[in-house]
Amino acid sequence: MKEENRFLRAIDSTNEWIGKCVSVLILVIVGIIVVRVVWRYVFNHPILWAHEMTIFVYGGYFILAGGYVLLHKAHVSVDIIYARFSPRVQAIIDLFTAPLFFFFIGLLLWQSFSMALESWKMWEVNPTFWAPPVYPIKTLIPISALLFLLQGIAKFIRDFRIVISGQREEEQ
Repeated sequence: MKEENRFLRAIDSTNEWIGKCVSVLILVIVGIIVVRVVWRYVFNHPILWAHEMTIFVYGGYFILAGGYVLLHKAHVSVDIIYARFSPRVQAIIDLFTAPLFFFFIGLLLWQSFSMALESWKMWEVNPTFWAPPVYPIKTLIPISALLFLLQGIAKFIRDFRIVISGQREEEQ
């Protein structure tokens, strides 16, 4: 039980740390957009790389935040009925739907790893004038899928504990 708690804390703290680091990327995106707008409308000289860079940074931000968002239960959900249930019933429902989550994330991890590996093999670049490398961004997809999977495992373990005990960890 002690090792299990340490494992859960390690997953939580990893996703917490990555989530906080990734949140800084919003400032980078805003900075790139400001530079782009200034150069386009003040100097009448558009910057070729700014649009693609914004997309790349936002893509990294978006995919790496998944585990953090799951940790904080911040994913969009329709819980009109779900919220009325006790923690134990909610945990049972979550355990029942967990195989769907694990199937999807496992498939994402497997396919994105293959995609990233292929991208590295051919040193893939974006087919534009700027031609930035795509393989680092594609590498973030399996990394984020792994973080999401680990956070899902932690949630599964906690849900299982709730079903057994009938209460959340903070209530015990």
